[in-house]
Amino acid sequence: MPAQSRLTAKYWTKRWRKMRNAIARKLFDTRRGRRILIESMGPRVVSMTVDAGDHLMTFSPSDYIGRKVFRKGHFERDHVDRLLNILRQRSILKDDSYLLEIGGNIGTQTVYFALAGAYRHIVTIEPDPRNFPLLQQNLRQNRLDHMVTAVNCAAGDISGEIDFFMNANNHGKSSAIRQSPSDTKISVPVRSVTEILNDFSIDPADIGLVWMDIEGYEPVACRSMGPLLSRRVPLYMEFTPSFYGSEQTRAFIAMLAGFYDRCLVFFETGAKEMAVNDLPGDIDQYDVLFLP
Repeated sequence: MPAQSRLTAKYWTKRWRKMRNAIARKLFDTRRGRRILIESMGPRVVSMTVDAGDHLMTFSPSDYIGRKVFRKGHFERDHVDRLLNILRQRSILKDDSYLLEIGGNIGTQTVYFALAGAYRHIVTIEPDPRNFPLLQQNLRQNRLDHMVTAVNCAAGDISGEIDFFMNANNHGKSSAIRQSPSDTKISVPVRSVTEILNDFSIDPADIGLVWMDIEGYEPVACRSMGPLLSRRVPLYMEFTPSFYGSEQTRAFIAMLAGFYDRCLVFFETGAKEMAVNDLPGDIDQYDVLFLP
């Protein structure tokens, strides 16, 4: 090929590459484009970090929560904002208190709470060995590790070790309760909530909120936090009758009704206040705030 032809071919190849890249950047800057990109990511990419505006978030691109963060820029941050607004409106947000988060995952909600500055300090508990390093990294890179204590264990009613089942595609679905035959079983340390607080010399009276999402293990964790429940500390959790079964759901509601009178239930159509004894047991899953 003559030299001039080679130069012309090189020129148009370069121009085409620039046009292609510009089109790709425009596409991947849309939610649909980000979805295509993250879902086509190969296994060689083990973690990614995105700039979410007021913070950075590092995640596994193979994980459901990570993919949500990449596509939307957050994972259910509106739930945190909604809850804080309700606590303020009801004058039950104590800004000099501690937040106890049971089920910290990779630190999405942990970071949102910390950035809001609503609590003096946060204790977050996370057992999954895939999530915990990401949780620590997300605290460090956002310079929040000074106001958050991360504990690598499960919360239960015993101390020792328990079986833990890791979901391959949604690390947030991993639990001490097997949910799928394909889950990988490992052993993780488990400690009672009361013991964890004692280790850090935290008085249960200083806890201003318990935020809990541990995929069906909530009844067990609640049995280990008697001092908190007896003080009627605001308790927000993902309530999942489909995990508990009808008998355990009734028993769990009766247990909670022994401490709390009223609660605020978050349905898809909106929030509704009701007596704890009236919590529905025939809905698969919903969020609920137990009121002091």
